[in-house]
Amino acid sequence: MQATWSVSCIKYLLFIFNLIFFITGIIICSLGVSIKTYFTSYDFVLEDQYFSIPNLLIAIGAIIFLISFYGCYGAIRESFCSIVFFSILLILIFVLEFAAGISGYVLRNQTFDFLSEKLQSSLHKYDPNNTSSPTTKFWDEIQTDFHCCGVHNYMDWKNVTNNDYLPMTCCGPQIGLIGIANCNTTTTTLFKAGCVSAFGKIVEDHALTIASSGLALAFIQFLGIVFSCYLAKQIKKSYETV
Repeated sequence: MQATWSVSCIKYLLFIFNLIFFITGIIICSLGVSIKTYFTSYDFVLEDQYFSIPNLLIAIGAIIFLISFYGCYGAIRESFCSIVFFSILLILIFVLEFAAGISGYVLRNQTFDFLSEKLQSSLHKYDPNNTSSPTTKFWDEIQTDFHCCGVHNYMDWKNVTNNDYLPMTCCGPQIGLIGIANCNTTTTTLFKAGCVSAFGKIVEDHALTIASSGLALAFIQFLGIVFSCYLAKQIKKSYETV
């Protein structure tokens, strides 16, 4: 009687877990898509590793979405083979999520050094007369979006232009200006912060989000593994009793 109650309890706990599992699959997939979409505009300086983790999250989310149905089926039918197979799938997902979490922390620690090097190397390719250039478009976009100028500060541009004039995107709107607008080191609306700090903080925060989400969801998967293994054990025991 006790064993029957135990199996029934674990069965419904596993069913509830799969509903939560289903929701986490949607969350993980959405997280991967949103991060990938956000960084697409800045793929000029971001290497493939910054897109591989969001792609991994999308894949994990899609897999979770599918196997949660299988887990519900196995739990309701009390099928030993289905529960065992579901447990194996959970272990694989657990490993993938744990790997995504660790990778997120590794990328977070490398962000500023990596971005500083990439931004510095692209600075000399900026051409204000060629607005269709990927480098020019990138710098104009990042300086406008983050209200920053240069890599570490606006002085970085002086090494490129060899004068006091800066890209127009280094300055905010100049209200009440009469005549031709320009941006230089004395312009009152000059963005004095460097882009590596502003942009790097965003990249670092997203990497931390990936890391935290991956490890937190891996813990949820671990609980599912415990539930499913225990249920499989109890089902097998009931078969042996019969």
